[in-house]
Amino acid sequence: MEALLRRTAEAHGLVTAWEEARVPALRAVGRKWESADDRYVEVEHLLSWHVSTALRRTAVTAPGASARAAPVVLARLRGEQHTLPPEALAAGLVERGLPTRTFGAAVPAEALRAAVGRSGPTAAVLWSQSRRTADGVLARQVASTAFGPSGARTVPVVLLAGPGWSARSVTAGMRRPRGLREALDAISALHA
Repeated sequence: MEALLRRTAEAHGLVTAWEEARVPALRAVGRKWESADDRYVEVEHLLSWHVSTALRRTAVTAPGASARAAPVVLARLRGEQHTLPPEALAAGLVERGLPTRTFGAAVPAEALRAAVGRSGPTAAVLWSQSRRTADGVLARQVASTAFGPSGARTVPVVLLAGPGWSARSVTAGMRRPRGLREALDAISALHA
């Protein structure tokens, strides 16, 4: 499985491999599991593990990020268990030479705001798989978190990533990318 995942990404690139092979395979396995009364759950977990491993391997072996570029903060919101889409974004950013600060599951709101205030990211990506985990109040707070000395302060662009966000969640200083390619392009444009 690892070799197949690696060959697919090498042949077609990370984004195409994600959008046209990995996501469809994960969805198919998920549908099989849902329709089989929890049978095949081990297949979904096995596939997820190997996809995660392949994404992290890409992030480690990609060319180094520019030391002068401001980082991109990637966070999964409180209660959020899904990891693969943010991992795909992190791998894609590293592949493009952009530094990331990726947080694990359910980073507390205060810790996220503090990290944004200390690191001065160009963008903060907030991942939410479901409406239950989307936190518009936190998104607005992150979007208004300033970095830098008085007179030269910056605030990050907040990307509301994942299907948990509604269109009405987007306010000033925020974007809602529809997929991996759109998120990578939007963040890359901020660093151009």
